[in-house]
Amino acid sequence: MKLKYTMLAAGVALQTTLIAGTALAAATAEELAELGTTRTCVGALKAGNAEGTIPEWSGKWQGVPEHVNFQGTGNHPIDPYPEDKPLFVITAQNMDQYADKLSAGQKALFDKYPDTFTMPIYPSRRDFRFPDNVCDVTRKNAETAKLVDNGEGVEATTGGILFPFPKTGLELLWTSSIFTYRPWTEELISDNAYVLEDGNINWGRVKSRNLAPHLKPGTSGPTEGQSSFYLNETILPERDRGEINTGMEFWNHTAEPRQSWRYDPGTRRVRQSPEYGYDMSFPGTGGSITVDEVRIFNGSPQRYDWKIVGQQEMYIPYNTYRLHSADISYDELLTPGHANPEHMRYELQRVWVLEGNLKGDYRHIYGKRHMYIDADTWFMVMADNYDARGGLWRTSMVNYFYAYEVQTWQAGVGFYHDLQAGSYLAFNLVNEQPKAYTLNRGTLSDRDFGPQAARRAGL
Repeated sequence: MKLKYTMLAAGVALQTTLIAGTALAAATAEELAELGTTRTCVGALKAGNAEGTIPEWSGKWQGVPEHVNFQGTGNHPIDPYPEDKPLFVITAQNMDQYADKLSAGQKALFDKYPDTFTMPIYPSRRDFRFPDNVCDVTRKNAETAKLVDNGEGVEATTGGILFPFPKTGLELLWTSSIFTYRPWTEELISDNAYVLEDGNINWGRVKSRNLAPHLKPGTSGPTEGQSSFYLNETILPERDRGEINTGMEFWNHTAEPRQSWRYDPGTRRVRQSPEYGYDMSFPGTGGSITVDEVRIFNGSPQRYDWKIVGQQEMYIPYNTYRLHSADISYDELLTPGHANPEHMRYELQRVWVLEGNLKGDYRHIYGKRHMYIDADTWFMVMADNYDARGGLWRTSMVNYFYAYEVQTWQAGVGFYHDLQAGSYLAFNLVNEQPKAYTLNRGTLSDRDFGPQAARRAGL
């Protein structure tokens, strides 16, 4: 059964061809007039839907709501909607009633686990907003931002949304994966659980640090230098303990490709990792996900032809505070086949659908990719990945919540399902960690990343 898609506006084009290596994405005068009026300042429709099942955007909260007793970054998220109950539950028995609002991956999970996989549907909430300076930068980008080098690079102003009115697949991809407004610094120790078909679990644990200098609150500037830095140190499994992967990203994948290094605790040497990315196995995940599907997609878009399929209403993970609570143990959460539905929260929201088809002269384990992007926040929340023969292979979902201390949304645990193997990876778990996500502490600098940092950390 195919999904039914509707186009957002008559101006949305499905082509991905770039003229002379440069794509101009300037919004029209009519589109600019909609920002902050009929649309939010980042381009989402304010109005609810005709049925009333998606409410009007309120944006009434920026930061911590008055009724929430949040004690600061590093603490586990606190649900601002503690009284919410599911409106109804989708099951394998009634899923046909909701088929036009489900992804192919969700339908496949119902088919594979008809007795256990369910989707509790909660009231849809649209109450949080970005900082005001994000609005200013987004308007500027709507007028002047452009892609360069056949979509491999971007020239824009940092600190906001890139293309609030995307016209091509590449513009939507950049806006939702590479140029999102996320935390400036991120530090955490997280658990990774590879749940096998029989319910046994292979455990991993990683100490992570991430830095995006251009996202320091209240700042903006040109797309120059590094766009982000990362350093991941393996704690578990024991056989890989002490392995470190670190690197940096730039604003143009052609002019300045990703640089990455690996510290090997066995030899105590740091070596450069050329071509780190794409469909290489992400370290510590047992081959269950590729490097470029962390947070649904990251890195260079060059191996695929990208197109906007359209926008539709879908049931997606949303406002997933409870899922990250310290009150939920891993034993309770990680059931065979999929996470325990009792702890999940899905809402009906507007979603962009982006499709990537592998180019004939490139290689990747995924021949086609469907990505689902929340229209209010521009974050990728789900993906369906197909094998070279066109069969649905893996489906994934990243559970976001609004992080009060940074006034934007934070990527929480990601569930990556292998439909063929019957296994799944729970990635970035924090429930049983003494701290959750430490955001925008501001103590990281570029000195904390790269080969010298890996060498220092490995000693």
